[in-house]
Amino acid sequence: MDESLWLKVADFHGHRCPGLAIGFKACEGALAELGLDASRLPAVDEEIVCVTENDACGVDAVQVLLGCTFGKSNLIPRLRGKMAFSFFVRGTDRQVRLVLEAKNERMSRAEYQDYLLSTPYDQLFKVEQPSYGLPEPARLFPSQACAVCGESTAEFGLRVQGGALVCLDCYDAYEREGF
Repeated sequence: MDESLWLKVADFHGHRCPGLAIGFKACEGALAELGLDASRLPAVDEEIVCVTENDACGVDAVQVLLGCTFGKSNLIPRLRGKMAFSFFVRGTDRQVRLVLEAKNERMSRAEYQDYLLSTPYDQLFKVEQPSYGLPEPARLFPSQACAVCGESTAEFGLRVQGGALVCLDCYDAYEREGF
């Protein structure tokens, strides 16, 4: 483990914890499985895409180490409540999904963190192919003002209600449960 990278990740996150260690090791696994050179990190802008199935501490490691961010649209939430990360390299067919299998069996937080950091990634994660392909790059959408609140909203976030365009916060969804 590169201690200087771990400290950089912990500094960004604000503290050290097992969740951050999980993300750190997921990045280590992604680099190895995708054949990427760690000395080139963070990666070329938007080269690496991460689809995260959680919104936990480990996602901060992905941002710091791989340069994936929500703002660049190469860190994509697909919240499933799983400690799983899928990584893709744009312009290639390289992709991998890492799913945490390591269990904290009666270890203290500090012991579990040390265990995670000292164990090879392929003993912590199930390594497999994602069940979906590389998400498309971010698109720019025209915006219009919501007819209710007046806030500018990208067209994908607008719905027609009563003949007017309204944002998702103002939209009164029609749902029929149980059918």
